[in-house]
Amino acid sequence: MEWVGGSTAEVSARERFDWFNEVVASALAPVALATENPTAFQAEGAALALGHVQISRYSYSPVRARRTPTLIRRNDPEQYQLGLVTKGSMWLSQHRGESGTLIGDMVLWDTSRPFESGCGPTDPTVEAFVLQIPKSQLPLPADHIDRLLARKISGRTGLGAILAQFLINLGSHGPDCRPQDLDGLGTIAVELTSACLAQQLGELPDMSSASHSRTLLRQINTFIESNLADPELTPRAIADRHHISLRTLYLLFQDQPESVAASIRRRRLEHCHADLTNPRLRDQPIHTIAARWGFTQPAAFSRAFRTSYGTTPREHRSQATGH
Repeated sequence: MEWVGGSTAEVSARERFDWFNEVVASALAPVALATENPTAFQAEGAALALGHVQISRYSYSPVRARRTPTLIRRNDPEQYQLGLVTKGSMWLSQHRGESGTLIGDMVLWDTSRPFESGCGPTDPTVEAFVLQIPKSQLPLPADHIDRLLARKISGRTGLGAILAQFLINLGSHGPDCRPQDLDGLGTIAVELTSACLAQQLGELPDMSSASHSRTLLRQINTFIESNLADPELTPRAIADRHHISLRTLYLLFQDQPESVAASIRRRRLEHCHADLTNPRLRDQPIHTIAARWGFTQPAAFSRAFRTSYGTTPREHRSQATGH
């Protein structure tokens, strides 16, 4: 799967700002945008579908945005949209809420209510991800969610940090996933968002600790699968990336069929096993294929492969390809 979108570099200077207006209106919801210098405006926008959920990413020159009652009547996707600012700064106001300046933080808004947002006056470029969730998908009561609209959610601590990192990982690795995996990633995104919002409310009415553990375990498994090529992918690195202790990580895998280290090793070996039988890769050295999946020591790779499959990598390739 790929991001679907484009850039102002693809249109003439006088059409750039109108192009961005159309992208935002079709991908998110119609808003009234304003900028100081439309002909100098630069932007990129793209979206990735995750089943009923969608994640969008944007990079743009400073703008001011207003969603008015008229625009809501014209088109309302009836979504909660969660923005994560990864570069520059922005602010948003809605339903008596004021986010204040957002730098590396998140903010939630409701497409069915008017809102206004803007960028920092000195920011040359703002970059952000927007997670779009149908209202029917969030398990929290609507009146509770209303209390969080336009309220800053830290992307640096607690569940906020886990959710923010998940969105960034989706932006980096989501397009590499198989189409059948994207629905599952959308489910994880909804569960993480629900848990994060419930934490902000100080109440977890429908979010049991078991549910949190399942959500986090799914996220970690997705992270592992996306980073198998990294030789530094260790239990410690995984725990640090997800803002949990090593003990917590080991407890998450306690009831699983294998430990986290064993899971990493098995997945790497499975990819190597498949690549060694791929005719298109028959001219690639075995150590190159092993290194592609995180095995930096050929001797250790050969031992692990023989232990798992009862044959050496060379014998396996020869039997499969006749070479």
